[in-house]
Amino acid sequence: MIDQALLDILACPKCKKSVHYNDDNSGLVCDACQLVYPIRDDIPVMLMDEAKLLTE
Repeated sequence: MIDQALLDILACPKCKKSVHYNDDNSGLVCDACQLVYPIRDDIPVMLMDEAKLLTE
């Protein structure tokens, strides 16, 4: 799990809105863009090229 202080400052690189964990804690969701950013080895990968659509 990501430290809450880090999670509080993370933002979607596309729209700059806040992100939150998805249901299985495997990624961070931006509700505004409907994107999920993966978490690999407890490190959030906040790159738009790595994001997947929320519906996938």
